[in-house]
Amino acid sequence: MSDTLTFLETLKARDAGRGPEPTWIAARRQAGAARFEAMGFPTRRDEEWKYTNVLEIARGNFALANDATFSPAAAAALTLPLDGYRLSFVDGIFAPALSDVQGMPDGVEVVPLSQALEDNHEAVGGTLGRLTGVDFPAFSALNTAFMEEGAVVRLAAGCVVEKPIVLQFLSRVNVDKPTMCHPRILVEAGSRSEATIVEHHTGDAEATNFTNIATEMFLGRGAILTHYKLQEAPLGDFHIASIHVEQERDSRYVSHNMDLGGALVRNDLISELNGKGAEATFNGLFFGQGRQHVDNHTKVNHNAPLTFSNENYKGILDDRAHGVFNGRVYVKRDSQQIEGFQSNQNLLLSDRARVDTKPELEIYADDVKCTHGTTTGQLDEDAVFALRTRGLDEQSARGLLTLAFAGEVLEAVTLDAISERVELAVAGKLPERFNLAGLVETAAALND
Repeated sequence: MSDTLTFLETLKARDAGRGPEPTWIAARRQAGAARFEAMGFPTRRDEEWKYTNVLEIARGNFALANDATFSPAAAAALTLPLDGYRLSFVDGIFAPALSDVQGMPDGVEVVPLSQALEDNHEAVGGTLGRLTGVDFPAFSALNTAFMEEGAVVRLAAGCVVEKPIVLQFLSRVNVDKPTMCHPRILVEAGSRSEATIVEHHTGDAEATNFTNIATEMFLGRGAILTHYKLQEAPLGDFHIASIHVEQERDSRYVSHNMDLGGALVRNDLISELNGKGAEATFNGLFFGQGRQHVDNHTKVNHNAPLTFSNENYKGILDDRAHGVFNGRVYVKRDSQQIEGFQSNQNLLLSDRARVDTKPELEIYADDVKCTHGTTTGQLDEDAVFALRTRGLDEQSARGLLTLAFAGEVLEAVTLDAISERVELAVAGKLPERFNLAGLVETAAALND
């Protein structure tokens, strides 16, 4: 049996136990399955996947979870200490006992996808799959084929949500065989609405599961959406993610993408700037160690004039980790007076770590300001020595300088619970808290 058919057989068995559902949902699932069957898993012969081998996923024998059992104490230890609203999922299944959406303000809806489909499937059907549908790559088609659970977030026009909305995805150790899940996130932000969404992936340290998540976000005119994605999945997990954003006039989307975990990780982040004044900001940090493989592909489509994008991704790679960055800024014909900036910087902490980076510009207009660039280097040994002469041990000195390298990205993070997780992963346990801005200045002075 081929790798593709193994997944399709699992899908067939799942569908055999499914009850009646709306025709449009069944049709989209079937179309997703057909698309996936026709395409198969991507290989390194595909330009978009030339540096990332998904053979371990394709040959994996993954089951679908049957329940959302997870120790409340273990979940609490993994949960970010944030005062917000939370939906939790265990191996892709909604876990009401681990969720809390009490006190939600008027004009906000945060529900699991299964409930949204049951309550009013026609409202969901107008947008679900419009951006990440069956005509997109294989993993998106696979997600559509299995699509049944995830999260739906709706913000009414003018609604401002003060507390963050947390979508927590837990991966657990499964005795019989690893599981797979295909969550779908749908966000609809009405005009002039504002919210912060925190997407958090974590779980049991020994888990070896496969998550294939697809996210669609629609920002109405003047909407502001800040999206944190903290990916600290178990180091044996496979994590494939697609995020597609559609922005109307004067909207603002800010992405903070932090990758710390996973054995093999792939993120595709796309923003469509469809109206004048639309802005997209992509901040990213990927940290790999051991034999981790982390691949980030980003794309900003300037489809309208007077749009703005700014992207800053930094990679830190140790041991034999492999990082990939491919960022593309596309300016549509006659989309004049746009600004698009892109930067990728990488720090290699080991002679065996490596990174493949490819920033791209594709411009079909004349009146534009676009720049891109990439650098790759190692820690300055003179700076390490200088810090050691100030009383720091070598591990702390290297940790501080590594964190200083990440500082520009981390300074944009306004949620302490997230920045502290990232700092600990990147720099380890440091002697004491410190002023990160001051550290950046000190490191820069030492490097001069």
